[in-house]
Amino acid sequence: MKVFGIAGYSGSGKTTLLEKLIPALTARGLRVSVIKHAHHGFDIDRPGKDSYRHRAAGASEVLLSCNGRWALMHERRDEGEVSLNELLSRLAPCDLVLIEGFKQEPVPKLEVYRAENGKPPLFPARRDIIAIATDSQLATALPILPLNDIAAIADFVMNHLELQER
Repeated sequence: MKVFGIAGYSGSGKTTLLEKLIPALTARGLRVSVIKHAHHGFDIDRPGKDSYRHRAAGASEVLLSCNGRWALMHERRDEGEVSLNELLSRLAPCDLVLIEGFKQEPVPKLEVYRAENGKPPLFPARRDIIAIATDSQLATALPILPLNDIAAIADFVMNHLELQER
């Protein structure tokens, strides 16, 4: 599996970019998975539901299954933060894993940068940022991709990772 990151500050448009990039890549025949890092806790379960009650009772893992999907919830309890490698090992085989967040992980990344956020770009301090998707002018030797040109961004990712269209 090839791994490629999308990095940027909150509100820069990372999720919106992924929402457009995923269908552009799958249309080229790639099987794509996503791992998103949340800086805050989250819960996909609801109090009162059986699976919630099982987790509250102390189950380490609860797997929900229906016709169209399944979801595995793993309680880390006292295990601490999970590593990207551990998360990757949990995924089914695919061509490409796009990761959102995980700024500190040393994988090739595209920075989504918007000047109107009022935050400095990440790329000067991060050697793993290999290109920038933006609607701003930036002084850098890195490739600058138009933020709204999804085909150009998909081409860049595929070329950089040496992925072939199927």
